[in-house]
Amino acid sequence: MTESLACIGLGANLGDVRAVLAAAYTELQRLPETRHHRCSPWFRSAPVDASGPDYLNAVACFDTTLSPQALLEALQGIERRHGRERPYRNAPRTLDLDLLLYGDQRIATPTLTVPHPRMHERAFVLLPLAALLPDTVVPGRGPISTLMSSVARQSVWRAD
Repeated sequence: MTESLACIGLGANLGDVRAVLAAAYTELQRLPETRHHRCSPWFRSAPVDASGPDYLNAVACFDTTLSPQALLEALQGIERRHGRERPYRNAPRTLDLDLLLYGDQRIATPTLTVPHPRMHERAFVLLPLAALLPDTVVPGRGPISTLMSSVARQSVWRAD
């Protein structure tokens, strides 16, 4: 398989979020068939369409030859190891790993949609992604610089 750039959204709002997110990023760096790992700065945001504590979010990107489905399964395995439960939609979580982008591919299967179907609506995704890769073009949506204007009023701030 050819190498593709994968971008992963990381987020958490339960427990020791900084420790869990750091551990999850370390696990991403250890995935087979991946290289050139990098991570955005951390951003804090209020939950979207939910209640609970604020989230800490970042975006990690790396080159991979893993298939999108194999990468999704690896992400879900990392989530499970960190106690991720899915009791209801938008529930607070110990760890959330979303496959945001996989090269310039558009994927729609029963288990995976890429680009992530709501990433263009979420400042907590777009700001870290823009900080890491400012020239990103979201397939079917356009340049991240254009998408940023539609989320400008959302409350997201750097969490250095």
